[in-house]
Amino acid sequence: MAANRKGDRRERELVNRLDEAGFAVMRAPASGGATTRELPDVLAGNGDTFYAVEAKSSSGNPIYLTGEEVEALVYFSKNFGAKPRIGVRFDREDWYFFHPADLYTTDGGNYRVKKETALADGVDFDEFVGTSKKTTLADHAEPDDGPSKGVRDVLNAVKEGVVSVDEAAEMLE
Repeated sequence: MAANRKGDRRERELVNRLDEAGFAVMRAPASGGATTRELPDVLAGNGDTFYAVEAKSSSGNPIYLTGEEVEALVYFSKNFGAKPRIGVRFDREDWYFFHPADLYTTDGGNYRVKKETALADGVDFDEFVGTSKKTTLADHAEPDDGPSKGVRDVLNAVKEGVVSVDEAAEMLE
């Protein structure tokens, strides 16, 4: 029962954070048995983007979702016009979000999210709500257009037999 109370508290926390970020948001009361319909834990929208979120939390152990949970989320999202997302929160960490297709699939057809995966590959809360955008070093690297024209000319001269490899090496030093 304590795990259910903690999960409910985490869902309410997510609802409050989304509300503070300017989303119209509601918690769907399906996971507690209030209905037999398969509903996501949280529905949120800001007029431009709409999410159906299955929210899971853990003290640090991997989070597992059944194939049925994920299929129900995707089915509901498609019919509702929302983007399906799995929201995970590990103790002492923030929320991280994944598209269901980006989750690790177990041999049994279920899904798993490890804490390390969430921190490395998940979309953090700020990016999820659109207040920041993740960038990587590759985003800031100079485009690699290959060797310069001069180097290409020397390599072509070697290819055509105009200069030897040793001569080309000297030219490129």
